Amino acid sequence: MDLNKLDLNAPHSMGTTIIGVTYNGGVVLGADSRTSTGVYVANRASDKITQLTDNVYVCRSGSAADSQIVSDYVRYFLHQHTIQLGQPATVKVAANLVRLIAYNNKNMLQTGLIVGGWDKYEGGKIYGIPLGGTIIEQPFAIGGSGSSYLYGFFDQAWKEGMTKDEAEQLVVKAVSLAIARDGASGGVVRTVIINSEGVTRNFYPGDKLPLWHEELEPENSLLDILNATSPEPMNI
Repeated sequence: MDLNKLDLNAPHSMGTTIIGVTYNGGVVLGADSRTSTGVYVANRASDKITQLTDNVYVCRSGSAADSQIVSDYVRYFLHQHTIQLGQPATVKVAANLVRLIAYNNKNMLQTGLIVGGWDKYEGGKIYGIPLGGTIIEQPFAIGGSGSSYLYGFFDQAWKEGMTKDEAEQLVVKAVSLAIARDGASGGVVRTVIINSEGVTRNFYPGDKLPLWHEELEPENSLLDILNATSPEPMNI
């Protein structure tokens, strides 16, 4: 393999699949875990769902550096906000802070974000903040390169008033569908469930995800195969 052709110095990009879904009582956020540098997979198990406060998380797509710095700034400002008010920030406040930074720096940032969380005033909320800094409140939001394959699926599969389990199954199924079609999405599926009871993180390994049309069964690596068939040492 010619490493010079892989463009290893390209910016780290989370060409990715991120999803936020509301359900009857909270929200479910989901994402794959592949971070790429050109055509090279820089990190196969990255965590694209970042905590902003105890009750608000953000899904990150686009430039890894840009999405991380926006998340860091917003987390810092929300911490100050919580101290001043003496109570947690609402999801709307967190999403508008993300929007403010994304919009004011739209000529320098290449990142699309989905903010989701639960607060005692409005319950579970999802806000999409795509490139350019627009903010859109939605019952569900999808983003990243894998989202191109999911719009029709969500039009058919999403419904009002889903249970927590239905919403999480929908998110896992959608991310696995995107992984099957999108070369920039892959790895494992992570989900975050946020409701009045708190936050639950779940992890779905790649070999446990459902297989779709023409997908190949997971195989052991060549090293595993060689180790399993190595001859017994000779007794002297």
